[in-house]
Amino acid sequence: MTIETPIQPDTRAVQELIVERAKYSYARLPMLEVAFDRFSLSMAQVLKSYLGAMADISVKQIDYLTCQDALDDLPDPALIAVTDAENWGGTIAAILRPELLFSILEITFGGRAVPGSARNPRSFTGIEKRVGQGFCEEVLKELSNAFANVSPVTFKIDHLETNPKGLLLAPPASACVRAVLSIDIEDRVGEMVFVLPNTAFEKVSDVLSQHFTGGQLGGDTGWRMKMTDMLGHTSVAMAAVMGQAELPMRDVLAWVPGQVLDLGIQVDDPVTICCAGKEIARAEVGRRKNGRIALKLSEKLYEEEELPNVLRD
Repeated sequence: MTIETPIQPDTRAVQELIVERAKYSYARLPMLEVAFDRFSLSMAQVLKSYLGAMADISVKQIDYLTCQDALDDLPDPALIAVTDAENWGGTIAAILRPELLFSILEITFGGRAVPGSARNPRSFTGIEKRVGQGFCEEVLKELSNAFANVSPVTFKIDHLETNPKGLLLAPPASACVRAVLSIDIEDRVGEMVFVLPNTAFEKVSDVLSQHFTGGQLGGDTGWRMKMTDMLGHTSVAMAAVMGQAELPMRDVLAWVPGQVLDLGIQVDDPVTICCAGKEIARAEVGRRKNGRIALKLSEKLYEEEELPNVLRD
């Protein structure tokens, strides 16, 4: 026999409910979310170079909650890199969950042939902490690049912690952002968590709260490299124009073979080099040793545009 428990209505005043829910209502930060999205795209190439293994990274979730709630969800132990955001003037945390840390250790020390297995919680050794710190440093370096076009910042690890209960990034009731990345390295899946208290980016909160209307914020540079290489091998048609003149149509129609056309130019006048109808340079006419006509560039007719983060140096 099943006994159904009656639903107890919430008898609190409406004002109390509004105040209670307001505690868990935080403004979203669209630019921060976009930076983490681009960061996850660029991480695949970074981990491939660092670990020598294929990796698939995705943003699992981005939450807005209190610092206490964010830290309570962390496993004990966990490798926590307490990091200074130097340009922002605050402190954040980059956390490796144990399953991800052990996956990194196996890949680093040649354990690819051994399938991942469950492990009992235990404290980390000195070697495990050093390997985890090196991994976090590479990840934070790429995270700095992801924020470069939004709000430049340099992340530098201050120290490591393993007990989330003893971690104090900001007052427990203060707001923070928690970004969870799912990382799959050769069928070994783990998570990396970033906890960013609002006090850490208070100086740039107005920038991070702006709405993203589209565009490229950096991060994944693979397509730009590919486009640059393709453009570099593209063939373009060039024309060397010796001179131009405007003539009445009646004169053009009266031309006959053998007629001499006076363009009003001298033998030593420069030639104009055109591409797609646009004048790009002037050149002097000369002759090479083999008798072929050649042009020597003497002047550029265009200004080079600065294309940051588009073309390689």
